[in-house]
Amino acid sequence: MSHVAMIAAARRWMPVALALALAACSGKEETPAPAAQGAAAPVAAAPAAPAVAAKVQSMGTEQLRESASQALRENRMYAPAGDNAIEYYLALRDKTPDDASVKSALTDLLPYTLIAAEQHLGREDFTEAQRLVALIEKVDASAPALPRLKEGLSKGVQVAAKRTEDETEKVKKDAEDRTKQLAEQQRLTEQRAKEAEAAKQIAAQQDVARRDSERQEADRQAAARRDAEQKQQQAAAQQANAARQAATAAAAPSLRPVSTPAPRYPAEALRSGTSGEVLMEITVGTDGSVTNARVLRATPSRVFDREALNAVKRWRFEPVNAPVTTRRTLVFAPGG
Repeated sequence: MSHVAMIAAARRWMPVALALALAACSGKEETPAPAAQGAAAPVAAAPAAPAVAAKVQSMGTEQLRESASQALRENRMYAPAGDNAIEYYLALRDKTPDDASVKSALTDLLPYTLIAAEQHLGREDFTEAQRLVALIEKVDASAPALPRLKEGLSKGVQVAAKRTEDETEKVKKDAEDRTKQLAEQQRLTEQRAKEAEAAKQIAAQQDVARRDSERQEADRQAAARRDAEQKQQQAAAQQANAARQAATAAAAPSLRPVSTPAPRYPAEALRSGTSGEVLMEITVGTDGSVTNARVLRATPSRVFDREALNAVKRWRFEPVNAPVTTRRTLVFAPGG
């Protein structure tokens, strides 16, 4: 698309884009505004940078036209700095002052830059606002909004600087007040500590005998409680074990195997000729499948456990009315 056609296309969509920019600036061009406290001081101290970046000014005419057209297509009207349409057109105007299409493009881009400058002033992003005001001034030094923007920028920087100064002073005063409070608290704490130490020394001698007696009694009671709890736990464990064995013995005969594949013999144990057995506890669900399995005892330990578990989990029995827990011993013997 030629430069003239690009300008014509830009004129067709710019009114729509301007209406959208009045509501919210493009996410591609706007960045979150910095905190107000940190924005004022750098703008006040830093010298104003050139409105058009040096790298843009050094570009040739054709390169500027292509870059300006690309920036328009990508909605980079005034940002980021050094890579936006208005800077490219300003550089073009310096090189081709009689090009009416360049002047027209700058006229069309000016309202967007004005809106962006207002938004950055509102966010107290004074660095970006100053850059945009410089662009506006270079486009049209007599722009009606320019004095108001400059005044707003100056006042905004002053207000932010004053706010920072006030907050710094408040922090300093708060710190001094805290220091005084801490000093007074320290004095009172030391005074109370001395009084408490004197009372403690008097009471300590009277309390030694009583504490020793109470400690001995507490130790005796604790030992008695531990003995009683241990006996209760042992009795409960014995009862539970007896009940589990009785339930297992009663339920086991009701299980009718459908499929009980033998476990795989571990290769290493087979090579070494190791034999052994694993006592398993399994729970069979109502559908006849093994719902839970655990190793109760293995000889030797950790040699056949995994294969025993894998095997019993594949076992199937005829359906039963209620889950049944039983024990089965799996024997591993080479050549068996």
